[in-house]
Amino acid sequence: MLNIYKIIAIDGPSSSGKGTIAKLVAQKLGFDYLDSGAIYRALALLVIKNELTVEKNLMQIVSLITTMKLSFTQDGVFIDNENISAKIREEKTGMMASILGKNGLIRENLLNFQRSFALKNNLVTDGRDMGSVVFPQAILKIFLTASAEKRAQRRFNQLQLLGKSVKMESILRDIILRDEQDSNREVAPLTHDSRYKLLDNTSLTIEECVSKIVTWYNDTIRCS
Repeated sequence: MLNIYKIIAIDGPSSSGKGTIAKLVAQKLGFDYLDSGAIYRALALLVIKNELTVEKNLMQIVSLITTMKLSFTQDGVFIDNENISAKIREEKTGMMASILGKNGLIRENLLNFQRSFALKNNLVTDGRDMGSVVFPQAILKIFLTASAEKRAQRRFNQLQLLGKSVKMESILRDIILRDEQDSNREVAPLTHDSRYKLLDNTSLTIEECVSKIVTWYNDTIRCS
């Protein structure tokens, strides 16, 4: 795909802080931000609502993609006029999103939607395969990770703030399961190679991560 805009792709496992950090990097650099995970989670929400499964209703799910009226604003993520920001962060939605992400036909039908964001402005995007599949031309690719225990703690804190009754053991189990699903799926698995800069933020603050990525970007621009 032809593209004249600069893209920073941040990939990594669940609850590694990709979204928060990507948003702040985008603000710092004056780039647009794309939450690719929210696209999959929004579709997952519709799949759950309509009681569909990939095994029995694949073509219906593909049809949902073409009719899904998804928008991103400062107030959150919307389908039609409904703010779904909280619903798409529920664990069952995340698990369904991971299942959908393993299907090649579903991923193919979501690609053009994701790529259209890079035709408008410089972009910071986060997900599982932003640098490896969706935006292979990204000027900077980051693989952001943290220990499973640290990510489970972050997720636990996040859900508690939303008033959810959750157990740490259950969250840790779900995160480990999602890691296995995302890393071992046949289509666009969660992975990174020598073109990525690895950033383990188990012991780093959000501000330290943002600063490091901005520095990497500036160094990349100076060297290009």
